[in-house]
This record gives sequence, C-alpha cells and structure tokens, in this order.
Amino acid sequence: MQTPAISILNLFKEFPVPFKREPLRAVQGVSLDVQPGEVYGLLGPNGSGKSTTMKIVLGLVRPTAGSSSVFGIDSRLVQSRENVGFLPENPYFYKFLTGLETLLFFGKLCGLSGKSLRERSMDMLERVGLSDAADRRLSGFSKGMLQRIGLAQALIGNPRLLVLDEPTAGVDPAGSHAIRELILEFKRQGLTVLLCSHLLEQVQEVCDRVGILHQGRLVAEGRVEDLVSQRNQTELVLENASPELLAELQRLSLSSGARVIDKRHPRTNLERFFLEATQQAP
Repeated sequence: MQTPAISILNLFKEFPVPFKREPLRAVQGVSLDVQPGEVYGLLGPNGSGKSTTMKIVLGLVRPTAGSSSVFGIDSRLVQSRENVGFLPENPYFYKFLTGLETLLFFGKLCGLSGKSLRERSMDMLERVGLSDAADRRLSGFSKGMLQRIGLAQALIGNPRLLVLDEPTAGVDPAGSHAIRELILEFKRQGLTVLLCSHLLEQVQEVCDRVGILHQGRLVAEGRVEDLVSQRNQTELVLENASPELLAELQRLSLSSGARVIDKRHPRTNLERFFLEATQQAP
C-alpha cells in the first residue's frame, strides 16, 4: 500500500487562554490522508483550525494529542520537512534583492550551490513565468509576481509536497488564473499539493479532494465531484423533445421518439456545499 503524502490521525490541539480555565480547542479529533500526486483542499471559515492543522503538518506547532506525518516521517522530526515546499499567506521577501538573487538565497538554504544552484534558479523563474524579471528588484514586483516568486522559492528545493496557504490572495484575475494553471501543472508532474484557500470556486477547479473544517472538526471530506453532486435528484438531458413530451414527462412517461442523451446527478457548487456543511455542523 502506498504511503500517504500526509497522514493525520486523531489530531487535537489546545491553546491556553489567559485568565480562563478552559483552553481554546483549535483542532478536535481530525483524521485525514492526502495521497501522493493529488491536490487536496483544506477549507474552513476563519477560526476553523485549518491554519493550526497546516502548521502541525509542517512541524511548526506540536499537537496536544494525535499524530501527523509527511511521507511516513513524523512531522515533529526535521527530516519530515526535507521534501516540503511552503508558501505562506503573507510571505516576506527582501525587497532589495532581484528575482534571481532571491532564488539563489533560498536555494543555498536548501543546500544547493555552484552551477546547479544557478541553473535550478533560472529554471524555476522560467517555470513560473518570471524569466524577464530575473534582474528586477522585488520592490518593483506586483502582488501576482510576488506570489509567483513565492511559488518558485517553494519549488527550489525540488520538494515532493507543496503546502500553499492562500496562494491567490490579493492577486488580480489574470495573476490568479496563472497561479491556478501552475498548480494544475504541478499535479501533472506528480507533485502533491495541500491547498488552503477561501476562494472556493478556484478550489473546485484544481482540487481532487477537499476537507472542510468547522470549529476544529472535520465536518465533510471527499472528492469534489461527489460533494457537489446532489444525490437525491436526477437530470435527464433530452434531444428533440417536444413541448408535449415535456408535459408528459411530468407523468413519468417517455415517448414521441425522444432520445435520452445523458442521465446524471445535478451539481451544486463547492461554495454552497461549504456553507451547508458548516451551518449544519454541531
């Protein structure tokens, strides 16, 4: 059986609250797996625990109970982060550096050096569409360009897992589209992506599966196609259906030579499912 890229088992995280006896329970019994090569969307309203869960996976926060591993290695161990690239929601870069200098800097932190470092940096700039900005200082970059240089630095160490926190936040539609296309390209190349985002329409376009957190609990999880399919309804797509036939269909009769082209479950959208899942959760 293939080792999951991310495995979270019965995860709990509590934070002490000053002057209060009861701690804040940020994560409560969350269990999920992310398989290698898939794009997994971790969704939830503000305060739902998704950022805490993500930080536990990255080894930045220790859980109160439960466990988390990356490719079978405990997230608390430094070795678990050797195959991980991370783009935070608000990455900080040295604005006086150029695009190329930025990647050279992060590449050295990943242990690269010499000719291979420069070649890898140039390759990453081309991959995210910033080859023309290699010698431009980051102080002159747009928000979309900064997010793309952030993706490049996350990729510089040749990771197997990418963790992206709101990668299109504050980016214009064109830049947002470019980032979505990059995520789909990462998927085609076999990278695993854990994506945290509030932009549900974009998540629906790129994710294979999603997990929805609410008040620290995993309230829904599954393939996007399954979650947005309304199982208690069925659509019939007809060709050459006359008005008389449509009236007759109300009495459950198919006739007049009409051909059923398709029969499927009507689809809602991920945003509507998200709202229903979080509102119905206890």
